[in-house]
Amino acid sequence: MQPRTPLLLCVLLSQVLLLTSAEDLDCTPGFQQKLFHIDQPAQFIEDQAIVNLTFNDCKGNNKLHYEVSSPYFKVNHDGSLVALKNISAVGKTLFVHARTPHAEDMAELVIVGGKDIQGSLQDIFKFARTSPVPRQKRSIVVSPILIPENQRQPFPRDVGKVVDSDRPEGSKFRLTGKGVDQEPKGIFRINENTGSVSVTRTLDRETIATYQLFVETTDVSGKTLEGPVPLEVIVIDQNDNRPIFREGPYIGHVMEGSPTGTTVMRMTAFDADDPATDNALLRYNIRQQTPDKPSPNMFYIDPEKGDIVTVVSPALLDRETLENPKYELIIEAQDMAGLDVGLTGTATATIMIDDKNDHPPKFTKKEFQATVEEGAVGVIVNLTVEDKDDPTTGAWRAVYTIINGNPGQSFEIHTNPQTNEGMLSVVKPLDYEISAFHTLLIKVENEDPLVPDVSYGPSSTATVHITVLDVNEGPVFYPDPMMVTRQENISVGSVLLTVNATDPDSLQHQTIRYSIYKDPAGWLNINPINGTVDTTAVLDRESPFVHNSVYAALFLAIDSGNPPATGTGTLLITLEDVNDNAPFIYPTVAEVCDDAKNLSVVILGASDKDLHPNTDPFKFEIHKQAVPDKVWKISKINNTHALVSLLQNLNKANYHLPIMVTDSGKPPMTNVTDLRIQVCSCKNSKVDCNAAGALHFSATSVLLASLFSLACL
Repeated sequence: MQPRTPLLLCVLLSQVLLLTSAEDLDCTPGFQQKLFHIDQPAQFIEDQAIVNLTFNDCKGNNKLHYEVSSPYFKVNHDGSLVALKNISAVGKTLFVHARTPHAEDMAELVIVGGKDIQGSLQDIFKFARTSPVPRQKRSIVVSPILIPENQRQPFPRDVGKVVDSDRPEGSKFRLTGKGVDQEPKGIFRINENTGSVSVTRTLDRETIATYQLFVETTDVSGKTLEGPVPLEVIVIDQNDNRPIFREGPYIGHVMEGSPTGTTVMRMTAFDADDPATDNALLRYNIRQQTPDKPSPNMFYIDPEKGDIVTVVSPALLDRETLENPKYELIIEAQDMAGLDVGLTGTATATIMIDDKNDHPPKFTKKEFQATVEEGAVGVIVNLTVEDKDDPTTGAWRAVYTIINGNPGQSFEIHTNPQTNEGMLSVVKPLDYEISAFHTLLIKVENEDPLVPDVSYGPSSTATVHITVLDVNEGPVFYPDPMMVTRQENISVGSVLLTVNATDPDSLQHQTIRYSIYKDPAGWLNINPINGTVDTTAVLDRESPFVHNSVYAALFLAIDSGNPPATGTGTLLITLEDVNDNAPFIYPTVAEVCDDAKNLSVVILGASDKDLHPNTDPFKFEIHKQAVPDKVWKISKINNTHALVSLLQNLNKANYHLPIMVTDSGKPPMTNVTDLRIQVCSCKNSKVDCNAAGALHFSATSVLLASLFSLACL
């Protein structure tokens, strides 16, 4: 057995990552010297030996492999550490990891006078160069255990050892924590007698980077004698993850004509390896540009930041001269600071060259011709323009304006959104007889303003010559409508008016004939030659064909063209009222009880089809004959109503009472209407009018009948 070592030796032994036999007196696997101090030179010279390392796995060093924490160094087969290129700053510490199928170990090189840089494994692993100091009054000595990820079989393999300088005989080591008795369980275990710590499977730093374990010593009953003491297991990162672009799609835009060095977009990749090492130190470059015209190097990417910028002159960045305004760049991200040994990942960046309004629209010709029939409306010509700018932008879309020749606002122009053409339309009918030709001056501009150094030129204006074609227009009545006022009931044959229609085609010298188009009541006649209108029947204001005292008729004026053209005119006749309608009463039937205490029979109303003053006030009377009737009475209520009442109760019977009503016209008109009155039996809240008995007349009517009978004898 090897004698117990002092504290410094225990710490040194704990740095050994793989011990094939902790108690072998003849050979101790690992680096023979684990710590070196070298002064920072002005520059490490390429291929010049810096230090010689000696590693022995006690098995012949078969398949020995070295890894250096900095990508700028390597270890030759003879153990010499050399720089891959001339380099000045490498940090304060370098770590060299040696590995064979039987053993592995770590050596540390302290650069005296060096400065910290990214990738220092001393920062990553929190690896203390000096020996750990055990806690006061404790004999358990532990140091952090460093284990490279992705180790291959065989497992389990020893990775470190815990030393207890004062462990009672028969006591045992016990290991606990995440990775032992907590999920993920069973990754680490400890030899309870020797304190050797072993790993049972491959580790993945990207899953768990460190494990916080605890070591204690127990007696045979399991009671803790000392501890727990923390034991940190640090998983050493291997470059096993490629950079990934995970924020795509990547689409950037740059305005045409942008200055050289304009930033377009930023591409950033993610590397799951340790960001404090070169395993995740990324460098970017452009692998391919499509298309490669007008230059194969239109863009540059900042290798560290990933910013893509333009590198060509503004003149080459002209959207209108480019073969394709869209570029696709294959961007590569490489770890290990871009060294050839680094892993790579790619993504596509799409860059759109955006248009600016640096080309004014131009008419395809200076003059356009159009023809239109007089009286017609709608599009008469499409004005075409050319514009080299992007058709999807306001730098291409055209806006047209009529700047001369449209005083009557008879024309309008609008842009066709699909073709960008100017659609010139007639919106107010043109008259050939007034003007057979029109000339318009039209300008075209863009929705977006032009860039400052570009302006609209003569090609942005055009002239449109419009020829108006003569057509046979229908005659026009004047005035229209024609209005006359006449009294109703004028004599048949009365002349109302002579209509007047003129032919707009003044140059054709055509004749006009007239006819009736609509005469709802059939009251009118028109002379086809001179247009004189007279009556063929009595005009009646109260006719159902008259509305609000106005009668409407339509006439036609037909010219002698081939084919003939027709115009329509309206005649409105306002009819003045005359007193030609007698008033009438309502209602004409009433009931009253034979024993009624209230002798009021009915309230009568009167109406008249005529207008005021040929209507109310009305005069109500009982039409009396030679002998006055002493049974009935009628009393005026207002201008349009009167009350009929009894002077005494009557027997149950039907009575006819002649009522005379007279209007206020001059001369007045009178109407006599029989009011039928039923005297009913009203007993026990029941009204019985069915057995009213024989028809009874007023006393006067009875008296007249008697006198007539006597005369016939």
